[in-house]
Amino acid sequence: MASLPLPPLLHAPFSYHRAPTLSRTAISPQPTRLAAHSSHSHANARLRTNAQADELRSHAAALQDCAVRRALRCGQELHARLLRSALQTDMFLLDSLLNMYCKCGRLLDARRVFDGMPHRDVVAWTAMVSAHAGAGDSEEALNLFSQMIQEGLNPNGFTLAAVLKACSLGPHSKFTHQVHGQVVKLQGLDDPYVGSSLVEAYMSSGEVDAAETVLLGLPERSDVSWNALLNEYARRSDYRRVMQIFDKLAESSDEISKYTLPTVLKCCMELCLARSGQAVHALVIKRGLETDNVLNNCLIEMYSRCLSADEAYEVFVRIDEPDVVHCSAMISSFGRHDMAWEAFDLFVKMADMGVIPNQYTLVGIAGVASRTADANLCRSVHALIVKSGFAMPKLVADAILNMYVKVGAVQDATVAFHHMHEPDTFSWNTFLSGFYSESNGEQGLRIFKQMTCEGFSANKYTYVGVLRCCTSLMNMRYGTQVHACVLKSGLQSDTDVSRMLLDIYAQSGCLTSARLVFDQLKERDAFTWTVIMSGYAKTEESEKVIEYFRSMLQENRRPNDATLAVSLGVCSDMASLGSGLQLHSWAIKSGWNSSVISGALVDMYVKCGSITDAERLFYESETRDQVAWNTIICGYSQHGHGYKALDAFKQMVDEGKRPDDITFVGEYTNRKMPLDTSFA
Repeated sequence: MASLPLPPLLHAPFSYHRAPTLSRTAISPQPTRLAAHSSHSHANARLRTNAQADELRSHAAALQDCAVRRALRCGQELHARLLRSALQTDMFLLDSLLNMYCKCGRLLDARRVFDGMPHRDVVAWTAMVSAHAGAGDSEEALNLFSQMIQEGLNPNGFTLAAVLKACSLGPHSKFTHQVHGQVVKLQGLDDPYVGSSLVEAYMSSGEVDAAETVLLGLPERSDVSWNALLNEYARRSDYRRVMQIFDKLAESSDEISKYTLPTVLKCCMELCLARSGQAVHALVIKRGLETDNVLNNCLIEMYSRCLSADEAYEVFVRIDEPDVVHCSAMISSFGRHDMAWEAFDLFVKMADMGVIPNQYTLVGIAGVASRTADANLCRSVHALIVKSGFAMPKLVADAILNMYVKVGAVQDATVAFHHMHEPDTFSWNTFLSGFYSESNGEQGLRIFKQMTCEGFSANKYTYVGVLRCCTSLMNMRYGTQVHACVLKSGLQSDTDVSRMLLDIYAQSGCLTSARLVFDQLKERDAFTWTVIMSGYAKTEESEKVIEYFRSMLQENRRPNDATLAVSLGVCSDMASLGSGLQLHSWAIKSGWNSSVISGALVDMYVKCGSITDAERLFYESETRDQVAWNTIICGYSQHGHGYKALDAFKQMVDEGKRPDDITFVGEYTNRKMPLDTSFA
């Protein structure tokens, strides 16, 4: 039925009662009969007024029922009947008619009714603001609210909630602050619906701190507002703030909703807060929510990430009827803790429990198989997936490909990849990751070329993968071409890509290019410093390694074991005892205590001719590994301390260390002492 235009409806009421016929006798002046007739007329007028009021209420109730049922056609028929009856409407009836069109989503018809109203009260304005906000037209909703304020009407709680909903639909931060002022002025924060709407408006505009301030200041807070604030902080990965807000919720008298707990458990999992997770578990038990499937799944994940698979399994076995989600989470938990056979045992038991695996279950079991390094087991899992009919979905196909790549079955991975219907960039990257080694590097380069030829866009992970292939092959020609692609794609500022470029240039001896990449890095960590230093350590400019080490300290970057070992190795090669002593002094001040550094220091003192310092440092070390023993034995031999070399060899064997080729080379070097084969 087409929409009907609504005139002002200001016609005089039409009477359905015919006027009485008066006789001549009745016209004669008789005061008593005239007074009686006047009293009778007033009674009829009251009856007509009451009948009209009843009819208005009846029509208003019918329109309200149409609004609730969203019965547009019925509402339009009632509207047409009102037009034909010429009934003098009141404000309540017009508000009901307007609300019917608003609730049915007919904003143009609602606007005609609204514009034809002789007087518009706060109910009419609220209906229009709410309707436009519900339709997503925040601009018109805010304009209507502004017009309402300009006409001198004070909004009520429903109006404020409606306009705040409109504010949350777009970037209306400034308007939200103005409405906040109106809310405070009208003491609207006492209304929990208005308060929660204000919190939502601030969160939608990104002002989470303001939302938190409003929420904590509300006299009555709903669980919806608490959940909205917690979810927003969780969405921003600010998990510590989520825990702080949850502590405030627990300290307040507000009830903790069951919908709040999954978010908190996720934060406990991300922060590895096992004790906090256990406290939430206790709250779940206290609230009698042990049968909630969502919470049980979150608890399994939390215990798996924070404690152990055994703790997660204790939650799992208490579930009366575990479903496929619980089983999938438990299988993934076993896989995460390298409990492959427990995972497969549960997978087999799913059939006994009447639980049918879904694609997420199969993805989990494929991930478990990838950790076993058993290619035959992976092929069995693949066959099971194909038999179950789940081999086609993209998620499962990627899991099969990743499974073969992880166990090194590159031929099976190639077959699985070519059977994929719609591989994307992620699939190409997974496939490429199986060809990083030197023996398969050439195939990795061909995969990258095929990927670009087929029109797939490479991302940072693609470039990291192909650069690793170039590094394993020491193929600088292809590496420079990939570098050009990186520059063209604008990813040269990415940290991971830059580190791989630096690595290939440094290992290939192209130190000029390596230095350019290094200087353009926005953030230089210990790895990048070590890479550039390792590159110079292999050249005739090895003295620059010490310069880089000093520059690293000046930038307040803490070296790691590899950085210090490279620097000490350069001191050994240059026989620079002075620089070696400075590095040893820095290591002592920094509290360094590792077998790697101890071995490097012993080697430095040996090669710099200070065998006494090397000997003292070696025997003061708390841990002495194979390298350290070989270093001191070779050092004794090179400095003519044959008996000490033989004595060190005996001590090494007594400590349970098995001599290797380098150990025997050190003993053979000692020409003054014969080799005692009883230690072999």
